[in-house]
Amino acid sequence: MTTSSTHADDTAAAATASQNEERHNFQAEVSRLLDIVTRSLYSQKEVFLRELISNASDACDKLRYASLTEPGLIADDPDFRIRLSFDTETRRLTVADNGIGMSRDELVDSLGTIARSGTLSFVDQLTGDAKKDMSLIGQFGVGFYSAFMVSDTVEVITRKAGTEQGYRWVSDGKGAFSVAPVEGPVPRGTQVILNLSEGEEEFCDETRLGHIVRTYSDHIALPIVLEGTDEGEKQLNTASALWTRPKSEISEDDYKEFYHHAGHAFDDPWLTVHWRAEGMIEYTALLFLPSTPPMDLYHPERHHHVKLYVRRVFVSEQADGLIAPYLRFLKGVVDSEDLPLNVSREMLQNNPTVARIRKGVTKKILSELQRKANDDPEGYATFWSSFGAVLKEGLYDDTENRDALLSIARFRSSASDGLVTLDDYVGRMKEGQESIFYATGTDAEALKRSPHLEGFHAKGVEVLLLTDPVDEFWVPALGAYQEKTFKSVTRGGADLEKIASGKDDEDADKSSDDADENKNGEIGTVIAAFKLALKDEVKDVRVSHRLTESPVCLVADDSDMDIQLERLLKQHGQLDSVSKRILEINPKHPLITALARNAGPDGDADTMDDMAYLLLDQARIVEGDDPSDPAAFARRLSAALARGLPTN
Repeated sequence: MTTSSTHADDTAAAATASQNEERHNFQAEVSRLLDIVTRSLYSQKEVFLRELISNASDACDKLRYASLTEPGLIADDPDFRIRLSFDTETRRLTVADNGIGMSRDELVDSLGTIARSGTLSFVDQLTGDAKKDMSLIGQFGVGFYSAFMVSDTVEVITRKAGTEQGYRWVSDGKGAFSVAPVEGPVPRGTQVILNLSEGEEEFCDETRLGHIVRTYSDHIALPIVLEGTDEGEKQLNTASALWTRPKSEISEDDYKEFYHHAGHAFDDPWLTVHWRAEGMIEYTALLFLPSTPPMDLYHPERHHHVKLYVRRVFVSEQADGLIAPYLRFLKGVVDSEDLPLNVSREMLQNNPTVARIRKGVTKKILSELQRKANDDPEGYATFWSSFGAVLKEGLYDDTENRDALLSIARFRSSASDGLVTLDDYVGRMKEGQESIFYATGTDAEALKRSPHLEGFHAKGVEVLLLTDPVDEFWVPALGAYQEKTFKSVTRGGADLEKIASGKDDEDADKSSDDADENKNGEIGTVIAAFKLALKDEVKDVRVSHRLTESPVCLVADDSDMDIQLERLLKQHGQLDSVSKRILEINPKHPLITALARNAGPDGDADTMDDMAYLLLDQARIVEGDDPSDPAAFARRLSAALARGLPTN
C-alpha cells in the first residue's frame, strides 16, 4: 500500500523552482566527506534518521526560545512536532519540523559547507578505512550529510520563522547543489525529502521507521509522528525529556542514544553523570564525557556542548558561564528550576544562579573523575591521555578547584612507563631532594633521552615529563606541591650534589676526580677558552653536575625564562628574541678531557674556537633548534673530521 502525507504533497506541489535557481559547488572538503560518509557509515545507515530528527528537534528548540520574546513567530502553529511521511511508489521519505527554518543564506552556508572549525584537519585524516573513519566522523559529527547514505537526491524545503519567502535546496551529493525561491506558500520550518536509492525501500515501511525512532530517538522531548497511516497520525516516541525521568527507568542504551542526540556524536560516552541538585538552587543535569576527543577541542573558538533548559524549555546551546572552559568537552543538558524563561545571553554571563550551577557542575564532574580514577586506573589513564591537557588548564585559572584537579592529574615520568600522580612522585623522592624536578618538551620519549636528565638518571632521581603547552603556565602558577617547589631540569643549578644516590663509593670517586681536575686547572683553561670564543653567543660557560654521558648542554639561568616556554612564545609571535643560555660542559667526557689536555699556551686557538662553536651547535641541535649559522657549522665539522683522519 502506498502511504503518503497530504501536507507533504501540497508542499511538494508548491515547490516549483523559479527562474532564479542558483547553482553552487560544495566545498572540496564536503565533497570528500560525502564520499567517505556513504562508505564508512554503510553498516549503520539507519542513523541518518536519528541525525535528521535530532536536527529537527534542535530547530524547534531554537524557535521555542525565540518565541519567548517574539510570540508572533509561532502564533499560527504553536504546537511543536516532528513529522515523518513516506510514499512507497516513489520511494520518498520526508522528515519535517515546524521549527525555526532557514533563510537562503543559511541554506547555502549550512548545507554547502561544514560550518565548524577544524574542517581541513578533519578531512585530511580521513583514510577510506571504514572503521577508522567512523571514529573520526564520530569526533566531528556529520548530521545532515548522512542523508546521502540512502538517497539518490535530497531536497530541502524551508521557510524561516518571521519571513514569507520559502526556499528549495536540491543535491545528489556529488559535488554541487541548487538553491531557488519557492513559488507559493511554504509552511514554517524545514522539510527534508529523501529520494531513496534503489534497495532502500525498508525506510518506506511503517514498522521499520517506528523501530528506528524508538531505538534512537525515543528520548526526544517533542512528539515524533508518522502521518498517513491507517490510523491517520501515529506518535512513535514517548516525547518526555529523558533527564526528568527517574534513573531507575533509564537504560544504558537510552543514555547512549541521548548522548548521540545531544552531542551529535557517533562515539559512545565514556562516562555518564545524571543527578538532581536541591537546596538553595535546583537543577537537573545529564552530562556525558566522550570517549574520543572532538577534532576542534583545542580551537580557540571551541565551546562546550551543554544545552541549558529552564523548566524543560530550551534556552541556550552554548550558555556562557555555565561550564568551566577546561570542561568544554562535556555534552548534555542542564535544566534549571530557578532561572527566568526570558533570560538573555547577556544576562546569563553574569547571572549568580548560573555561576552557582557552574560551581556545582564542576565539583560533581571532578568528583566523578576521582571516583573513576580510583575504580578503573587503566580506563582513566586512557581518558587522561585524550583530555588531560584540557583539564590541566584548570590548574592555571581555577584556584578554587586546584586541589581536586591535582588529585586527578596524571603525568609521564622518567621512572615509569605509565602515568603517575604527584603523590606518587613525592613519595619516591630521594634523601636530600628538596624539589620536584620536571622537563618540558613536545615528546616524552625524547625528553627521557635529553642530556639534562643524565645526572638524574645516574642518581635515580625521578623527573616529570611534561609535554603539553599548558604545562609551561600552570607549573609556575602552582609553584610548589606539599611544600616541594617545582624546578625545571633546564634551569640553573640542578642541586644534584645535595641528593644521596645510595652509591657512596661512586660519589666519593666522582668528588675526588672533580677535585683533581679543578686542581690542575685544565678544565678551567677550557672554560676560559670557550668563554672567550662564545662571548657573544652564551651567557656563561661552566662545569656541569647534571651530565654523565653527553659533552655539553644548554640551560637557562635561574633569572631567565625556561627554554621550552621561550621557544613556545617565539613560535606564536609573542616574543621577538630569546635569552642567551648557559653552556654546561661535562669534565669527564672523553672529548672534553682531550680538549683539556691540549689546552694551554701551546694549543691551537683556532681549533679551540671551532670546537667551542661545534659543541654549542651540538647542544642546540639536541634541544631541537638549528645551528645559528648552518654553513659555518658544516665548515667546522668538516675541518674537525679532517683533522681526525690519518694523513697517509
